[in-house]
Amino acid sequence: MNPTSSALPTPDEPTETGTRQIRDAIRDAIVERRLSPGTKLSESDVGNLFNVSRTLARAALQALSYEGLVSVEKNRGAFVAYPSPDEARQIFAARRLIEPGILREAAARITQSQIQHLRQLLLEESRLIGERGQTARRAEIKASGDFHLTLAAISGNTIMQRFMEELVARSSLVIALYGQSTISSCGHSEHGDIVSAIENKDLDRACHLMLHHIAHIEADLDLRERKGQGLKEAFDL
Repeated sequence: MNPTSSALPTPDEPTETGTRQIRDAIRDAIVERRLSPGTKLSESDVGNLFNVSRTLARAALQALSYEGLVSVEKNRGAFVAYPSPDEARQIFAARRLIEPGILREAAARITQSQIQHLRQLLLEESRLIGERGQTARRAEIKASGDFHLTLAAISGNTIMQRFMEELVARSSLVIALYGQSTISSCGHSEHGDIVSAIENKDLDRACHLMLHHIAHIEADLDLRERKGQGLKEAFDL
């Protein structure tokens, strides 16, 4: 990913737009595990990386701190959040409470074209699982998260959709810290079973499968710390 591309802010862009684009770029790097927990994110480094002022960099980091993705410490600066095992359990407990409800709302509104879209996501996820290398692994992790976010979007509840964006991103942080690298972070076959249950209008089974799926992800955590990249390395500079 090249942060100096046209997708990122130029000096003439409005502050709010620039802040949002920097925030989204760093969030994507965290979700895709290019930035690992504990990575320092100094305002000067972020500003230089994206060719913006320290004020704009500070605003983006503060926005990420509100989402729980960045920790801002007095006299030390900002770091990619480093969730504790207890925080990890809370994140997955929240997902178990929320995702069955999102699934039911989505199932009540879903169209055949949206089901086909979900199946296209699964095909892409399946393709990535068969590939090797860090780039493919990051893309697979993102594709897995996109499945859950797409269900939230289909539900039509924008508040829950934003909440799920935070939960999926924070789950990625937890997986980066504690996940077993040899096992997929989000079971592809389980996604397919959930879609089939929704298509068959068997919502109780779909919710049961979702809960089992979330439990499976959590059970895949082993508390081993993963070594990650620095800020510049994460953006291929």
